[in-house]
Amino acid sequence: MSKPFDMELFLAGVLTGAHATRERHIRQAKVIQAEISKRWRRENPWTWQRKHILWFLDHRIERHAESTRYYYLLTIKLINRRLEQAWKSPADNKYQKTNDKSFQSRKSIR
Repeated sequence: MSKPFDMELFLAGVLTGAHATRERHIRQAKVIQAEISKRWRRENPWTWQRKHILWFLDHRIERHAESTRYYYLLTIKLINRRLEQAWKSPADNKYQKTNDKSFQSRKSIR
């Protein structure tokens, strides 16, 4: 049997900032990983596609507070940076908050 994927090790190269921030990103990345694994049977981020991330945003955290979604988007950006992929499309505009310029949406997932 194979070892479970170590999300902390995966993100180690791109995690910066305060200890609490790094811990939050790791915790949220593990939640993302668990949800995608449960739904799509994709155990590690190297096998994820853009649709998996969008599914997570659309179906798993859509009812959470806006601030929570923002923090998950930051974590997704870290995962994306680690994967060196660009998940972006014009259809992503629906997640951009219009009144707050600092709120980055899944439009900016790169």
